This record gives sequence, C-alpha cells and structure tokens, in this order.
Amino acid sequence: MPEQEVKASGLVERIGLDGALIHYKSGDFKVTKEVEVPDHETGLLKITTYLLDKEFGVISNKENIQIVGHRVVHGGKAFSETVEVTEDVKESIRNLFPLAPLHNPPNLKGIEVAEKVFSNAKQVAVFDTAFFQTMPPKAYKYAIPKEFADEHDVRAYGFHGTSHKYVSEKAIEYLKDHGLPNGKIITVHLGNGCSITAVKDGVAIDHSLGMGPANGLIMGTRAGDIDQSVIFYMIDQLGYTAEQVNTILQKKSGMFGLTGYSDMRDIEAKSADGNEDCRLALYLNGYRIKKYIGSYSAALNGVDAIVFTAGIGENSSVIRKVVCEDMDYLGIKLDPRKNAVRGNTIRMVNEPDMNVKVLIVPTNEELEIAKQSYALLNP
Repeated sequence: MPEQEVKASGLVERIGLDGALIHYKSGDFKVTKEVEVPDHETGLLKITTYLLDKEFGVISNKENIQIVGHRVVHGGKAFSETVEVTEDVKESIRNLFPLAPLHNPPNLKGIEVAEKVFSNAKQVAVFDTAFFQTMPPKAYKYAIPKEFADEHDVRAYGFHGTSHKYVSEKAIEYLKDHGLPNGKIITVHLGNGCSITAVKDGVAIDHSLGMGPANGLIMGTRAGDIDQSVIFYMIDQLGYTAEQVNTILQKKSGMFGLTGYSDMRDIEAKSADGNEDCRLALYLNGYRIKKYIGSYSAALNGVDAIVFTAGIGENSSVIRKVVCEDMDYLGIKLDPRKNAVRGNTIRMVNEPDMNVKVLIVPTNEELEIAKQSYALLNP
C-alpha cells in the first residue's frame, strides 16, 4: 500500500475439518497443500510461516510490517467505523461474542496472534457491521417492545459489510462505464456464510442478516430464517436446552443439516450423482435467495442489477441458475453459456436486452480491509 500491489495471497479453508487446505501464491510460486488445521490460530501461524519463508516468502523481517488489518464481524453499536485496536477495543469485541459466536472469537484470536507475531505493527479492526449503519429504522428495528432496542440495543446490524461495500461499488462503476442504470443494486454474498443487501445510490437500505449472523439465507451450517415457534417447540416439547438449540441452528443446520455436507462443491457433486437430499437442498437454498430478491426489488422500487459474489456466488453456476430461473417477470434471465464460464473478473451473465443485469463481481475483502486500514493510519 498505497499502490495496492499484491505481494502474496492465500487461503486456509476447511478449518477444523478433514482435508484442510492451505493455498499460497507469491510471484511465480504457487502451492496448494493438505494440512492439519484444527483451529484458526493454527491456520494463522501456518500462514505466517509461508510469509516468512526464506525461499518463497515476501517478508524478510517481521519488523517491516507496519499495519495488520483484521476483519471483525460484529461491532454492535460501538463501532460504525474502522478503528485502531486497543485493549478497550478488544474487550468490546469480546463482549460481542454472544452475538457472533462463530466469528468474533476467531476474529479476536487473529488479532491476538498478529500482536505476538508482528509485535511492532499497529492492528486495525474493520467491522462487517459498519456498512449497514445507513439502514433506516424501518429496516433495522424489530416489532418487539421498544425498550429492548432503547435499553439493550436489540436491532438488526448486518454482516459481510466489507464484501457488500466493495462489490456494490465495483458493480456501480462497471454499470456506469457501460452506460447502464446503476442506482438500485442487490448484492448476493454466498459463501459458507450468506447474505443479501439492497443498495440504493451506493448506500445500504436493507439486509438479510440481523442482530447476529444467523438469519436470512440458508448457509453452510446455519439455518437462516426460521419460525421462532420451532425454537420453543424444541425446548418445551423435545427437551433441548437453549444452548443446545443454539448449537443446532448455528453449527448443525443449513446445508449441512439438510445433506450432511457443508461444502457446496460436495453438495453439487452428490446432487449430480443422484443424491435427492442434495438436489432438494440446492433448490431450497436458491428459493430462499429468490424470495429475498423479490422483496428487495419492492423495497428499492425496482432493480437495475443483481450481483453475485463470494466463493459460491462467483463459482457456482448451479446456484446462479436455480436462483434466476423463472424470474423473467422481473426482467431477470441468465445466458446459460455465459453463466457456465468461470473467471476472476467482473462479467455480465444475463441474456441480452434484459432489464435487470446479472453480474458476477469477485469480492476482495482483503483489498477493502487494506484500503481502510491504510487510510485510517495515513490520513
């Protein structure tokens, strides 16, 4: 930074599962290796080993690193902007563990590991919730007694904001360059966690996730929207504790609960082989997304573009097909040939002359975090 030159890139995936992988690329060197990664701290330390390697690393001395940017999922009402990490900031992140139990703990662990490894660097936290501070009260309030909001900050906050901000800006820029309407965008972030955002004139006005990152769309292990009566039935009639129900809805539901698999690549492969549970789960997943697109089109009073992003959104032609089929009434129709082509650039995959453009926009949360972190400490 500020040249935005990528010196190295990588990914650790399937943390805590069999067949965990580390991907690393620097210059002409590229490797994908199966490793044992039981937790996030182990993954972060393996990344650091690669970055510091004498042969293919890009850091000769840890002291050269001045800033480390961190994604933090939940900032609550305490954080509406990017901040430098202090002990008070870490304590606030820790206090928000109950609202994002799958994310804030490893987010904080990442900060703590980076403080040890890059001890001279300043740590910066970029909050997923910040992009959604523009949502109006009619979008973020719940219809429960108002004292819960006034006294206990119970409201919708939104997540994946770093991604939604980045891809919405890229989509608007792309549409402008092509002389197309760009004021009403729906961004669909599909990964292990999933969410959808209505963006009007570059500003988020509604979003599928709420007080915690568990409702809305169907996710890898999270149920998404569910009738609250199911929760009370599980507790009152089936004898589960509240903690057990929370674990089921957060870690044992979603695509995993429907199929026994949480990785979309496995589910698509099994569906193609005739697994009926996997086939149904794909359509259940797509149907939920389709309904949100309909509701956000109403909230926006029309829609100019649907944007698919993140690991599944960018790479799964199957999910994009399931979501967009039978949507021609809204002006949405995919070009099957364009949809089937894989790539890592912004591309339009709708049929020609359709009113609503369907874009695939590769997200780059790392770049967005780097930009915000650099801007904070280099005003």
